[in-house]
Amino acid sequence: MKERGPKDLDSNVNRREFIKRIALNSCIASGAAAVGYGFRSTGLESAADSGESVPPPGATAKNDTPENGAGNDRGAEVLAVATSDDPARTTKLAVEALGGMKRFVSPNDCVLIKPNIGWDRRPKFAANTNPDVVAGVASMCLEAGAGKVRVTDSSCNNPARCFDKSGIEKALSGMDVDLFIPTERDYTEVDLKGRVVKTWPYLRAALESDVVINVPIAKHHSSAVLSLGMKNWFGVLGGGKMRGKLHQQMALSIAELAEFVRPALTILDAVRILYRNGPQGGSLMDTKELKTVVASADPVAVDAYSTRFFDLRPEDVPYITIAAEKGLGTSDLDSMEVVHRAG
Repeated sequence: MKERGPKDLDSNVNRREFIKRIALNSCIASGAAAVGYGFRSTGLESAADSGESVPPPGATAKNDTPENGAGNDRGAEVLAVATSDDPARTTKLAVEALGGMKRFVSPNDCVLIKPNIGWDRRPKFAANTNPDVVAGVASMCLEAGAGKVRVTDSSCNNPARCFDKSGIEKALSGMDVDLFIPTERDYTEVDLKGRVVKTWPYLRAALESDVVINVPIAKHHSSAVLSLGMKNWFGVLGGGKMRGKLHQQMALSIAELAEFVRPALTILDAVRILYRNGPQGGSLMDTKELKTVVASADPVAVDAYSTRFFDLRPEDVPYITIAAEKGLGTSDLDSMEVVHRAG
């Protein structure tokens, strides 16, 4: 693992072209109609109702194939680790270490930010993504010229209480951000091509967005060992009790879903981690303040690095190994350039 200080990074970032086949309620249209912050349902038709096909696997990220003129993305080789007393500042330091949000978000892009808002817990219990980290990411996307910024998650507890108690609703208040609680109409059946994760109700906002940014929190998980970036993708799935099937083969389910969802960027909140009794915790005794944010275009590297916060190694978390074997990123941190920032 090559750790280094400040250095200019290559500004040529991989841009992938989303295939937006569900056009009835496109991101551009909703961006023109929605101004300011507020809860809403996106109210999208199902694929069957609209008569349109859904994007194929991989369409949740912009196309980086050679025929589309994309070069090697150096951002995927760099992992940023930032620390400070201010979570929003820490988040900005991490993203700036990768070259800034403009490397990932272009003017007028529709951006989906996917935090963890799964639990009816206040920020101090570290069950959900820190609200200031989420607001920091949203602010940077808007500053980069995003035409639309959406924030959502499929909560495990009562969604309205989760969105409120997490502090994310308050943190985004007043920002030109669409924070919404998804309903059944916000999902469409998608063949995810997995052995375990097959055809499943999938969040349409993730399919329609130009850029998807994963903003998980680092925490212990009773079934998955750890809940980090790739585990956070369970929140783009609907199906209610159907999701219980994924827990029967948890590691493979996480890796298969990560194979379909390809975020432009993963920004992991380790401001305060839940190091035991996860995933929902409930006691301050189970938390530890680290004041840290980890970011990279490589989702596997983010998860691999973050295992150290729990005195574990990447190989101790089965889904990290499977994801690396699938070629979704690297768990070999010696191959990464680790950039540290403090402020």
